[in-house]
Amino acid sequence: MARPILLLLILLALPALRPACAEVLEHGMPIHGIAMHASVTHGIAMHVNVTHGIAMHGDLALPPDFAAFPYVDPAAPKGGTIRQAVTGSFDSLHPHIVKGVPALGLGYVFETLLARSWDEPFSLYGLLADRVEVAGDRSAITFHINGKARWHDGTPVTAADVLFSLEMQRRYGTPNRRLFYAKVASAEAPDPRTVRFAFASNPDGTIDREMPLLMGLMPIHSKAFWDGRDFNRTTLEPIQGSGPYRIAAVDPGRRIVYERVRDYWGRDLPTRVGQFNADRLEFDYYRDDSVALEAFKAGQGDIRYESDPAKWATGYDGPALREGRFLREELPNRRPELARGLIFNTRRPIFADVRVRRALGMATDFDWIGRSLFHGLLTRTASYYPNSDLAARRLPEGEELRALEPFRDRLPPDLFIRPFTLPDGGTGSGPAGLRANRREALRLLEQAGWRVHDGRLTDAAGNRFAFEIILSDPSEERVALEFARSLEPLGIEARVRTVDSAQFQGRLDSFDFDMTLRWWASSLSPGNEQLYYYGSDAAGQEGSRNLAGIRDPVVDALARSIAVATTREELVGRVRALDRVLLWGHYMVPLFHSPVDRIARRSTLHRPATTPLYGPMVESWWVAP
Repeated sequence: MARPILLLLILLALPALRPACAEVLEHGMPIHGIAMHASVTHGIAMHVNVTHGIAMHGDLALPPDFAAFPYVDPAAPKGGTIRQAVTGSFDSLHPHIVKGVPALGLGYVFETLLARSWDEPFSLYGLLADRVEVAGDRSAITFHINGKARWHDGTPVTAADVLFSLEMQRRYGTPNRRLFYAKVASAEAPDPRTVRFAFASNPDGTIDREMPLLMGLMPIHSKAFWDGRDFNRTTLEPIQGSGPYRIAAVDPGRRIVYERVRDYWGRDLPTRVGQFNADRLEFDYYRDDSVALEAFKAGQGDIRYESDPAKWATGYDGPALREGRFLREELPNRRPELARGLIFNTRRPIFADVRVRRALGMATDFDWIGRSLFHGLLTRTASYYPNSDLAARRLPEGEELRALEPFRDRLPPDLFIRPFTLPDGGTGSGPAGLRANRREALRLLEQAGWRVHDGRLTDAAGNRFAFEIILSDPSEERVALEFARSLEPLGIEARVRTVDSAQFQGRLDSFDFDMTLRWWASSLSPGNEQLYYYGSDAAGQEGSRNLAGIRDPVVDALARSIAVATTREELVGRVRALDRVLLWGHYMVPLFHSPVDRIARRSTLHRPATTPLYGPMVESWWVAP
């Protein structure tokens, strides 16, 4: 998830335009409609919950007989085309391997056993599977495949397809998926419409309570389609799917068109009613986002998510807006936004000392950057889970304090007695405040063994403090250059270098960088992926998301505890504890996030009155007849 189009992939609500579930997964335990059955697991009698879905914590919000999700309009008309002018490129129609850059919208082609409700922190309901049986301790789950489920060629979806998909993901999936699915101790198909998974215990004997949900969100492929084909190769051949759309046309790297499957098997499912209303979806690719914006204004697109505050403030004016041909909306959400910042690679010796990292975060007037570069439309990020109730706040208490207490002797004392705050950027106290910050930064650098000599910050051996900031998006240069300039009064040389996307990704994967402008993405119910983001093992695993190289046993323990939380209260407390420890580790210089989704849409494109917890869900929108 490290491409220029990632903001779209994470922040819009299309299957290709919402948080990437395979990297931001969670878990749960429902009680609606449960029938209790006895089974034996590891020689112990266990209860099995038979139900229409599963929630990571607590109960499902919707009963077994729910008709549709509350954020859709079941009466929405079908028809029309929704077009998007997007940036980037693509070279593959296979989104479930590491290789290649997949096209946007492929999530409409492939389906999972269960479907996510975007109005709950993490709850799944029936899709390819119409009911599940979950062991009371989450050590096993059985999926019963809907007898109506069909591939686009009309053949049934079977348990053999599910087992094949698991094997392919364990071999060729992204590193985090391989990590998750390695926890499946056994997989069996008692009959063609039933598949059962049992999970291995953690080293401490606990069961990863997230695994049943991770299996529910595993992408399912047709075993018959892949017979004679190499699953681990990029392809521009449309792949057999079971979803509401199929690929209608492809112009590699430039354009992809999807058409609605008229006899889609799942059109009447409660998890599908009121959705996938357009007959056609078209994605036109542009190399430059400014060109994509002009294409949208000229009528070449029907919806556009705007991530650039400057463009939102000044770039949309024109006849089409003034005449009402398109509308602009700011739609609030309650999901965690990207934890975006200038990330230190602590594998580099100059960034190994937390005092150095803290000092570099004190040198820049971010209030001025927010006003001047972002028109005051963004909020400074002060959490790894910004814009959500998972963010650490004030002083630790309750479940958070209980999670932190065992590690008190290994954490900074101030963590328990002083709220984490970002340095005053200079606006509140004027230039004097920024000068005071820089004096404190120099004091910290001196404590860490650095001194200013002839205008240069050097160590005891005379080596200058100099490093490189690598970027892939030229639009990020403004912030990086301002940050680099702000370090000059400290005697630090920071060079900003923008490289092409392939080189950038290669250097990130091999951790061959000093600092980069990047982000972490989380959902409202974080789980296993937190170890992939911040865990010590991931720090040495090339291609992982632990870009900062964090190796801290406290972080490992807190991240590991999140996946085994049994209540929502425990989860929130443990995530806040992890957040607080990461913040006091100063692994990045935090930047900004938006508390709303800024969306421009054609006046002929309509949406339901309700926006779900995670933000706008475009597949529930429709084109006026």
